[in-house]
Amino acid sequence: MLALLAMLAWSSQSLAVSLLPPQAEAGDLLFRRGTEQVSHLVRAVDGGDFSHVGMLIGSSGHWQVLHATPSERPGQPDAVVLDTLDFFLQPQRTQAYRLYRVAVGRGARQQALEWALAQQGQPFQLQGSEQSIYCTTLVWQAWMQAGVNLEVLFTQLDLPVLGGRYLLPSSLQRSALLQALTPLLQVR
Repeated sequence: MLALLAMLAWSSQSLAVSLLPPQAEAGDLLFRRGTEQVSHLVRAVDGGDFSHVGMLIGSSGHWQVLHATPSERPGQPDAVVLDTLDFFLQPQRTQAYRLYRVAVGRGARQQALEWALAQQGQPFQLQGSEQSIYCTTLVWQAWMQAGVNLEVLFTQLDLPVLGGRYLLPSSLQRSALLQALTPLLQVR
């Protein structure tokens, strides 16, 4: 029985390694198409392929994803959190995903990573302004702090509870500085 459990744990770890291409680097952006109600709402408003984005942290075999999210774990606050790649891409929360590289030098990449990591624990704020911290603004602000303008457009939404200007995933994805590293990959 212990051998079976060890084999399952190993196969889970090796699955995470195979989910990303070997050229993946810390600071790359991982867009996902979520399965939750909020994901369906984001995609309906946005009209794009994705509902969420996070930033890769770590290295091959030890990938984590930093992202601003409503709680995805019991007892976890709505905040900027660091999750394993496996957790971020679990089938119960992910239908598909795609990895993008921000085409900049190593110095800017390191600055963006450091700023983003310093935001861990900050509350998730969906208030319709450029100062709010939610998934897309977290990564956009990280690159802005590193001196990289992704030249994104905020969308004015006039919804009863969520009025304001929002950075939708498709606008971030269309940045001329983003280069796709993978095709759209389905999660099974």
